[in-house]
Amino acid sequence: MRKTMLSLLFVPMIVAGQTLIQKDEKRFSPMTDAEIRAYEMEVMGKIADLALIPPKVNTNPLPAYDYDRLRFGMNAGIARTPGGRLWANWVAGADGPAAFVLLNRSDDDGETWSKPCLVIDAQSPGRLPTSRPVMNGNIWTDPNGKLRLYFYQTMQLEGGGGSDQRGGAWEVICENPDDARPLWGKPRRIWHGVPLNKPIVLTTGEWLLPVWLVHPYGGRFRDVFKALDPVRGANAICSADQGVTWQRAGGLMFPNPECDEHMFVERKDGTVWMLTRTRTGIMQSFSPDRGKTWSEPSEPPGIRAPVSRFYIGKLASGRILFVKHGDTVDTHEGRRNKLKAFLSEDEGLTWKGGLMLDGRDGVSYPDGFQAPDGTIYVTYDRNRSTDGEILLARFTEQDVLEGKLTGSKSKLRMLVCRPLKNPDPAKK
Repeated sequence: MRKTMLSLLFVPMIVAGQTLIQKDEKRFSPMTDAEIRAYEMEVMGKIADLALIPPKVNTNPLPAYDYDRLRFGMNAGIARTPGGRLWANWVAGADGPAAFVLLNRSDDDGETWSKPCLVIDAQSPGRLPTSRPVMNGNIWTDPNGKLRLYFYQTMQLEGGGGSDQRGGAWEVICENPDDARPLWGKPRRIWHGVPLNKPIVLTTGEWLLPVWLVHPYGGRFRDVFKALDPVRGANAICSADQGVTWQRAGGLMFPNPECDEHMFVERKDGTVWMLTRTRTGIMQSFSPDRGKTWSEPSEPPGIRAPVSRFYIGKLASGRILFVKHGDTVDTHEGRRNKLKAFLSEDEGLTWKGGLMLDGRDGVSYPDGFQAPDGTIYVTYDRNRSTDGEILLARFTEQDVLEGKLTGSKSKLRMLVCRPLKNPDPAKK
C-alpha cells in the first residue's frame, strides 16, 4: 500500500520533469549558431557572477590553516599600524585556482611572527562549477590609522581555462589594528581587476590605487566581458573622500602587456609617474592630472629588469626607493635573483647606492613601506612552491647608500612565515 502511494506521488513529478526537459530541448533546436553562442556566454557570465559574492573573513583560522596544513607561499604586502604592529599579507595554496589570502602579525618589530590570524578563502569544494581563488592583494595603513586589506577574487577554470577576465578588486577594513582582538569589517568590491600594490596619497589629498584589469586573451571567458576591453590594462582608481568611495580616474594599455603590477610615485611637480611590468621589462607613463590621462608608454632611461614584480616608493626624505633584481639599476641576469635596493635623489633620473637584500635565486615580489623613525621594511618570497618562505628585510636609507648594514636595527632574511607542507627540494 505504501509503495503504491509513493508511486502515485512521484509519477506526476517525473512526468513534469521530463516535460520541462523536452521543452528546453525544443527551445535550443531552432537556435542559430550566433544565438547558441550568446546563450553560452550568458551561462559563463552567470558562472563569473559567483565571484561577486562577498567572501567571509575568517579571524579564527587555526588549526585548519596552521603552517603544517599549508603549502605554497607568495608575498603580497606588509604594513605597520600606528602602535607599531607589523602585518604581513601573503598567498597560500597556489598562484592560481587553489589560492587564498592570509595575514599574520608581529609585535616585536618583525623578530617573531604569529601564526595565521586572518584568512580569506572563498573556495567552496563540491558546490561551485569551478574554483574561486582569492589572491594578489596588498595591505596598507591609511593616514587615519585604519588597516586596509586589498585582494582579488575571480572565478578560475582548471585546465588552462583562465580567470573570468573581470574578477574584482576588494577591500576590507580594520579600524583597531593594534588591539588584542582586531575587528574587521565586511569585504566590499570597489572595482574590477587586481589591486596588487598599495595606494599613494597625493598632495591634493586624493588616494590613488593601482588596479590591473586583465588583458583580453583566450580561454572560455574570452567573449563574456568585451564591454570592459576599453578599460583593460593599468588603471588608476581614485578616492576623493579618504576611501569612502572609489572611482576610476583613467589608465592605459602598455605594449607587450603581461601582469601589469604597476605602481605610482608623485613627483615634486605633481606629475604621477607610473612604472609597470611588461613582457620586455619595465615601462613608464606620466599623468599630469592625477591619473586621468597618461602619456605614451616608454622605456625608463637607465632601468632594466626581468619580467617580475618590483617595488618603488617615495620616502619621507624625498628620495625614491627602488627594489628590483640585478647588481645595478640598468642590469639584470634575466631571472629572479639578486634582489637589491637603490635610492634616487632626482625624481628617478639617476640612482645611488645598492643594498643587496637577498642574492639567492627564486626571490621575488617585493613590497615595502617606511616607518616614522625612517626604518624601511621590505617583504618578499623565496621559492614559492618548494620553500614557500616569506622573508623580511629591515634597513635604512644610509644602509642603501653605503651598500651594507650600518643601522642598529638593520637586519636581512628575517623569516615571516613558511608553509610546512611544501616539498623539500633536497628529497626530490
